[in-house]
Amino acid sequence: MTMNETNGPGSTESQEPQDSGAEPLKEASGSQCDCVARRAAMAAGVGVFGAGYAGAIGYPVYRYLSTPVRRAASAAAVTEVSLPEAASMEPGTATMFMFGTRTAILIRHEDEHYTAFDATCTHLGCTVKYEPENKRIFCACHGGVYDPETGDALAGPPPKGLTVYRVENRDGEIVVARM
Repeated sequence: MTMNETNGPGSTESQEPQDSGAEPLKEASGSQCDCVARRAAMAAGVGVFGAGYAGAIGYPVYRYLSTPVRRAASAAAVTEVSLPEAASMEPGTATMFMFGTRTAILIRHEDEHYTAFDATCTHLGCTVKYEPENKRIFCACHGGVYDPETGDALAGPPPKGLTVYRVENRDGEIVVARM
């Protein structure tokens, strides 16, 4: 074989590239596909983030707004409370107890009778206490004074008296009930 036959140096045949019949890839169409996919992924990510953020804000707001409804329902469910240890209270003393979701106070007076009240001050919601030496129910927050016999507001800023509960002695067991 000679050099001319092998397309070697000095060959007279053209050395053009052979056409394979395939068109060259267009860069623009590939970039456009990537751009659409990125936008879709970004939109999905922003959507997921937005939903998570809305849930993080919305759930506490929902819990805050639904709490009074749940408390009212659970408070209304309790109509009486039995206090077996209250029968052994000394005269002139008081004890605090829970009446449903509310704090209450039971007072055993010197003449052996009992009275019970909601222990939440009607002024700003502080818890009141019984002062046997002064024969009064007192709110230390703003100086509210209540009558230990009736629960009426006597002095200070409370606008009204305490909620009164009915007290019964059932077979040596003290039972406090709604009026």
